[in-house]
Amino acid sequence: MENSDIPAENPVQDEEGVPSRRRMLALGAVGVSAALTIRPAFAQTAVSVMNCEIPVPGPTGAGQYIDAGGKLVPAGTKGAFPGSPRPFTGEEVKRAFRGQPLPGATYNQSQAYLQYIRRLQAGQSGFTCFASIQMPR
Repeated sequence: MENSDIPAENPVQDEEGVPSRRRMLALGAVGVSAALTIRPAFAQTAVSVMNCEIPVPGPTGAGQYIDAGGKLVPAGTKGAFPGSPRPFTGEEVKRAFRGQPLPGATYNQSQAYLQYIRRLQAGQSGFTCFASIQMPR
């Protein structure tokens, strides 16, 4: 038998360091399987982004009002709005950024709530959801 008839355990490379044809085919197969497993992950992420929730205000601001600039102010402050009785979903917030009012809120309330959401920072309730909405697809 010649050496070419015996399958090598380790793919042989020629003098220039170019991988063998068998090695290239194996790498291609790995790439295809990786692409097939990533696509469902993107779909799952898109669904979770639309179902995530943003409380307005978060638990630390419970009982406070939200002024037109999105800042928390003491309850009863003139021109400010009470917080939303329920959290908004990612889909609702995304639509509101496109011009629709948030459910159960007037136009001015929606604008104040959106300003509050824009001001969210890492560590605050709803920040991860807001950050996910901002990610390009």
